[in-house]
Amino acid sequence: MADRRRINGPPGATMAPVFEDDAGQPEIKNGKGRDRAPNVIRKTFLKTGVTPSASGSAYLEFEGSSKSGVSGLKLSCTVHGPRSLPRSSPFSPHIVLSAHVKYAPFATKQRRGYLRDPSERDLGTHLETALRGAIIADRWPKSGVDIIISIIEGDQDRETSKSQGDETWDMMNVLSGCITVASAALADAGIDCVDTVAGGVAALVQDAGEDSTPRIVVDPIPSDHEKVLGACCVAYLPTRDEITNLWFKGDLPAADAGLYTQLVENGIQASRTANRVLVECLCEATS
Repeated sequence: MADRRRINGPPGATMAPVFEDDAGQPEIKNGKGRDRAPNVIRKTFLKTGVTPSASGSAYLEFEGSSKSGVSGLKLSCTVHGPRSLPRSSPFSPHIVLSAHVKYAPFATKQRRGYLRDPSERDLGTHLETALRGAIIADRWPKSGVDIIISIIEGDQDRETSKSQGDETWDMMNVLSGCITVASAALADAGIDCVDTVAGGVAALVQDAGEDSTPRIVVDPIPSDHEKVLGACCVAYLPTRDEITNLWFKGDLPAADAGLYTQLVENGIQASRTANRVLVECLCEATS
């Protein structure tokens, strides 16, 4: 008896389709170049209440890059709690926050494992630090809340990143998205916060060409640029004008302090734009 639940492949050989653009020429993949202004972030879609069984949930999606052929970033977040801690746990006058970030096995071109690797644990640590500064923790003593983020699709080419020896540039975009989607899920769960925290990324990049000079862009896609010299990810509270988490990495001259300040200011500007999307989403959910 045939297995009706199994979907068999075609019996013969197949060829991948080749798409053509308007000019009738084959589409060029892995191209270089940014199709946005330096101070413009990608188009963002955010929606809350996507998981009814959780206390709060949210879904975030970023637009991909048409020039480099990179798909957009897709994140799903669920919040469970606040709920009482086990009796064996020590007393805590504040809420115990636990952040868990995990790539889906099919999220990147190179298949991910089912156990969290060090990069995913680092993302969880940075996310927990960013959210801890926004939650009013003393409202729920002897309680805990779990924040679980699943990266459904990554917008990075992991094989290219690993060949260059550094995946941090891609992780910063993921972290900024995690901060924004977690903030929306916390609001959907009814957990009191001092402000809506959002993430933003700014980077110093250099494009192809001998005469090209480094420039600062927000929400960068590493495959769109020849080289990323430095980047920072900022978690920002716009109403209180406070930074809850700052992650900086790069090889920049230590004497040029103004360059570091410009990167942080552009990261704050990117987080302000993401916060406007977050506020609009929450207003639509409550109306």
